[in-house]
Amino acid sequence: MPKATVNNIQIYYELYGPPDAEVVVLSNGVLMSTSSWAFQAPALSRHHRLLLYDCRGMWQSDHPPGPYSMAMHADDLAGLLDALGIASAHIGGTSYGAEVSMVFALKYPERTTSLIVTSAVSHIEPLLQGFIDTWNEAALAHDAERLYQAVYPLTFSNHWIAANQATLNQARERYKLLDFAAFSALLMSFSQLNITADLPKITAPTLVVVGEEDIIKPRRYSEIIAAKIPNAEFALVPGAGHAALWEKADIFNTLLLGFLAKQGQTRR
Repeated sequence: MPKATVNNIQIYYELYGPPDAEVVVLSNGVLMSTSSWAFQAPALSRHHRLLLYDCRGMWQSDHPPGPYSMAMHADDLAGLLDALGIASAHIGGTSYGAEVSMVFALKYPERTTSLIVTSAVSHIEPLLQGFIDTWNEAALAHDAERLYQAVYPLTFSNHWIAANQATLNQARERYKLLDFAAFSALLMSFSQLNITADLPKITAPTLVVVGEEDIIKPRRYSEIIAAKIPNAEFALVPGAGHAALWEKADIFNTLLLGFLAKQGQTRR
């Protein structure tokens, strides 16, 4: 399994697609791994070089002691691109990974060909902070079941939950494998996010996507992001919760591929 030494830690990554194609980077949500992009990888890697990776503190990358920060994650991604000889890329992600992507676009505009922001926020309001606190209490207690019960009802739409009990049971078992100290450090990093005032500085063409039924990060957060970033495009995924990339993978993939194709046409 490939890893690169970046900022004195090991970052796990996967590369798919034609070696000479434009690079698309997708950053994970806070509980996701690279395998969580299984519905996107085949479609996106057909005509693009797809880079998936685990942030520090996630799964197969190193889990150094905290604190972490979004700026630190952005620097890690820049270091990973350096290690792989990638000058610039389409930068995107979902939830936590989308927030890392926005910070990357602010810190490294010359390396951001375009920006894809899915199911994200640019600041933390009290209700969302309450979710963070609840998850962190479960993590500090090393209570995987408590964490699962606090997370899954907020992550998916009602109809998806009803139809995917087997997948949810797999997620419940996976939570038992979490490094709770690292997960807590990731949550604390997220709780410090406050970049709404900086969003007008983003110069990359941007696609903002959110599920219509997202409870954790409702659409108004995405509407703020789309309004603040110059010339951003906004897309609402009907009937999807926070995990729009799973619940409505076909729609999600079509949105991403259409946006990426448009960027290629613009540069010709």
